[in-house]
Parts: sequence; C-alpha cells; structure tokens
Amino acid sequence: MLGLRPRIEARLGGERGDRLGVTPRTIRRDVDRLRELGYPVHATHGNTGGYRLTAGAAMPPLLLDDDEAIAIAIGLRTAAAGALTGIEETSLRALAKLEQVLPHRLRSRVAALSEAAVSLPPQDAAPPAADPAVLALLAAACVTREKVRFAYTAAGGRETRRFAQPHRLVAAGRRWYLVAWDEDRADWRTFRTDRITAPHRTGVRGPERELPGGADAVTWAMDALAGGSGTIRARLRLHLPAEKAAQHVTAWQGVLEPVDDRSCLLHTHSDSMRFLAYRITLLTVDYTLLDPPELAEHLAAIATRATRAIRPFTARES
Repeated sequence: MLGLRPRIEARLGGERGDRLGVTPRTIRRDVDRLRELGYPVHATHGNTGGYRLTAGAAMPPLLLDDDEAIAIAIGLRTAAAGALTGIEETSLRALAKLEQVLPHRLRSRVAALSEAAVSLPPQDAAPPAADPAVLALLAAACVTREKVRFAYTAAGGRETRRFAQPHRLVAAGRRWYLVAWDEDRADWRTFRTDRITAPHRTGVRGPERELPGGADAVTWAMDALAGGSGTIRARLRLHLPAEKAAQHVTAWQGVLEPVDDRSCLLHTHSDSMRFLAYRITLLTVDYTLLDPPELAEHLAAIATRATRAIRPFTARES
C-alpha cells in the first residue's frame, strides 16, 4: 500500500488518462480497488468531471509514505507516555497495529529511534494532563479562526467565563498552553489547557491575527509563562547588565529587568518551590537571591548534595 500512493493521487487529481500514460480502464480499476478498501470515491460526469476522495464514516486503510509512517509511529510512542490523559492505552493499541503492517526496513528504523531517544522527567511532581477532547476542539478552532467560549480556572482557584479566538497550541513539557486573543479583554492571553473546561465552538470566525512584534507562539507563550502569575514567584539579582544576561537567560527561565551597568533583576515563577530552585541552579551567571527567603533552603540543599558529590575529588587535591 505504501508504494501505491503517488500513482493513485496522480490519477485522482483531475489529470487525463492520456497525459498519465494509462487507459481509462486502468483508472476505473484503481478507483474500484480504493472503494473495496473503504475509501469513499465520488465520480462526476461531464467535461469537468472526475473522481474525488471524500471523508467517510469509518477509517479506511491509510496510504503513507515511509517518512509519514515513521513519524506516526514515533508520535504514538511519545503519546503513550505523554501529556494527554486517557489516550495512553489507545496509543499503544494503535502503535501495535501500525507496527504489524510496517515493512521490516521501517520497523527497524522505528525501533532504532525509540531506543536512542529518551524523554526528560516531568518538571513538576504530578503535572495535570490535558484532555484530548479539549485539545482537539481548540486545535480545530485555531485552524479555522473560530471563536470559542469556555470556563477557565485561574491559579488561585477563581473561575471565569472566557470568550476567545484561539491562535496556537503550545506544548511545554507535559503541559499544553493555548495562546489566544481574549475578546472580552481585547488582548492576548495564554491559558493552561488543563484549566479549561466546557469549551464550545461558536461558529463565529475572527480575523487573521498576528502576535505583537511578529513573535511566534512558542516565544510568546514562554515569555508569558516566565512573567505571568505563578503560585511561587522569585526575584534574583544577576551580577551583569541586562544586555549580557540576555545571552545566558532564556524566556523559560524568566524575565529580565535592567538595573544599572553592572546588574539586572530576574523575575521567575513556578508552581513548585523545589522545581523553581532547580531552574535557578541552571543559570550560568552569578546571582543573589532576593526573595522569597523560603527558596534559600531549597538552594542550600542542592548545594549541599553537590558538595558531597565532589568531596572525593576535592579531598585528593587538598
């Protein structure tokens, strides 16, 4: 089936049989074969007639090239241990079916990629997973620029009703975020999708919008996360000017605020004090913790473990 795709697509593209070098009988035979496989192929007559593939009521066999088959297999492996709740088992079943029909050359490539690729552990102890039905609805709205209504629960527990035009979905670790234009607030907002409930499409399409400054959705979401409202917020003084600090600090790590020609402030936040400490230790510049003071204990614990880890080497040097 993998090798039939280019030939079948060409014959269903409105091309004349003589241009393709095949007879009308061959085209009809291929169309009949597609229909036997479950593909709904509609025929129209006349000078502008031809064949057209349409969506059906059930899934027919898929015609995939090699790269597409590998991409789907790797995606299913990721989903089986990923950030979508309720589809882990489904992903495994789909992967088992796909691997049964993959040619040996592709199966070995998928196996090699799976063995060589590893995933980072979750950043938080138990991050909530996104509902795949919610993601599917929001993704469709992003494509069609359709406005949606939904309930949103903020970090503090307050629930509001929102009316927004979805722009992009961004995956960050095991969490998904929706970047959208908030119609009621006339401004861009970033929403955690696991806090979105009861979404429904309105059938109203909005204008095509671009993020301010031509930013891409990933950069915008990371900036919003670094400077947004987290349950735990921290402030550090970095011992170099902001323009130089920007070369070492990513948007994921926080937002910089210029102070003088020798230092700047870093504002960052997280829902976990422990993870916030780990994030700070990834900084490659000198810094001083300003607040919150409770974070000092977690940083000290990391420093203590690191000191114990290198003690055999420091003892040799002394």
